[in-house]
Amino acid sequence: MTPRSISIPKTLKTFSFGSLFSAFIYPAMGIIVATVTILIGVFVKSVDLQWSYLFWCILTVILSILVCNAGIGPLHRILQHKAGEMKTPAQILTMINLMIAMQGTVREWVNYHSQHHRFADRPGDPHNPSEGIFWAWVGWIIWRDEKDASRPMAMWLKKSPVIVWMDRFYHEISIGIHAVVPAVIYFTVWALGGSLVFTALLHASFMIGRAIQFHATVYGINVLGHMSTPKWLDYFMALLTGGEAFHDHHHDDPQSALHLPKRGFWNRVVDYNGTLLLIYEKLGWATGLKIAPQFAPVKAD
Repeated sequence: MTPRSISIPKTLKTFSFGSLFSAFIYPAMGIIVATVTILIGVFVKSVDLQWSYLFWCILTVILSILVCNAGIGPLHRILQHKAGEMKTPAQILTMINLMIAMQGTVREWVNYHSQHHRFADRPGDPHNPSEGIFWAWVGWIIWRDEKDASRPMAMWLKKSPVIVWMDRFYHEISIGIHAVVPAVIYFTVWALGGSLVFTALLHASFMIGRAIQFHATVYGINVLGHMSTPKWLDYFMALLTGGEAFHDHHHDDPQSALHLPKRGFWNRVVDYNGTLLLIYEKLGWATGLKIAPQFAPVKAD
């Protein structure tokens, strides 16, 4: 089989502007908004720029990372690898968080990831790191094969009307989330006499947090996750990806709702995507969660 980085021509016909926007243009917009807003605050005397804003901006970056992972974690572990079932509330929340994370449609995401597991690190793998770091990082989402885009939705996903409907209107809902909602917030703040500078900084922080999580996923998992890396780096990338970057075991035990042992406070902090699924289970939003043997609680004799 010809490696995909070679078989897919690098032309305008295969070029995905949407992927370029998600990977680079949208993050650049966040940096530009933050930079311009700070410069206005520094050089325009009538604008009140407070040091306390820094705390809220950092908190917003963290919140953005958590929200994005709250979409990718359930998508990867439940909708992709069928490590359990999610009820309607969890499905809706997952789909909204995925749109915030700009992960593309569930149909395409699952199809690509299925190919990745089928041909892992071999020709046919959509993001095979041996075909080049840039390709495994973002090249594979910037240049698309027409056959990939035309593949139908996986049969097990078609059983959920919520996922099918929200996947069908992914782009329309995404525009609402990333354009209409911010516009409404800006207008409301202006109408109430609030600080547009503070609002812009929070908006930019959310955009930057989304970018950090996005690249931690596509680089930290697709590239670093398939290389020999130090333990500290594994944990650092796991914090940015909700535990998805713990990849050593994943291809051996893909059908697991947890990526670290169930017991242990720090395990549940670092593998917070798995912790979210445990919370969904407590709420009755998730059922039948499967856990890899090495992560399951040890039963007393």
